Parts: sequence; structure tokens; C-alpha cells
Amino acid sequence: WEWWGPARSPGPPLTPASFAGPQIVVSVYGPDFFGNDVVRGYGAVHVPFTPGRHTRTIAMFVPESTSTLQKFTSWFTGRRPEFTDPRVVAQGEGREVTRVRSQGFVTISFNVV
Repeated sequence: WEWWGPARSPGPPLTPASFAGPQIVVSVYGPDFFGNDVVRGYGAVHVPFTPGRHTRTIAMFVPESTSTLQKFTSWFTGRRPEFTDPRVVAQGEGREVTRVRSQGFVTISFNVV
């Protein structure tokens, strides 16, 4: 007996803990002291499944330079560290080795039908 469904990459089986559903990834940008657009924060939240109005508060964070020289260079050039792939924010895989700083909160409202 063969199943002709879509191929799935090898790995651990999908469980409710490993599949938490869709997420919204938020990237907030704003001007710095010199007028350059820089990242002000990243965050992610899971979309609720139950019907109704839901309010979620997202803790925002920004990546930081690891050395004093990198901090000075990024300040001098106006190019601060930022993520290029939103999956880094959504999955959190490998983020434990990334230095980040807490940067406030964003409140988001969902109207689920």
C-alpha cells in the first residue's frame, strides 16, 4: 500500500507542541538620531483560532552588536544589526545564540470569525 500524498521532509513527527498554528511577525522601523530608518523592534504572536475579539501584547526585541567595535561602527555608519529573514523571529530556532535587547511592547487586536 502506498500513499501518494505530498512528500514531507524527514524529522520529528508533527505534534501539537511543534505545530502551534499561524503567526504574525511584526517588524517596527523608525528614524534614528541622524534620520536613518532603523529597526525599532521585532516580535511574533500566534493567531487565535477561537471566534471573537482577541487582544495580544507582543514583547519586542532588537538584535545587538556583540563587540564594542561593532557597536561603534554601527552607530557611526547608521547601519544597525537587523534580521533579513522573518523566519528567525517566528521560529526562534538558533536565536538563543543571538544577542538581543528588549525594546517595549506592541498591542494587536484580532477579530476572528
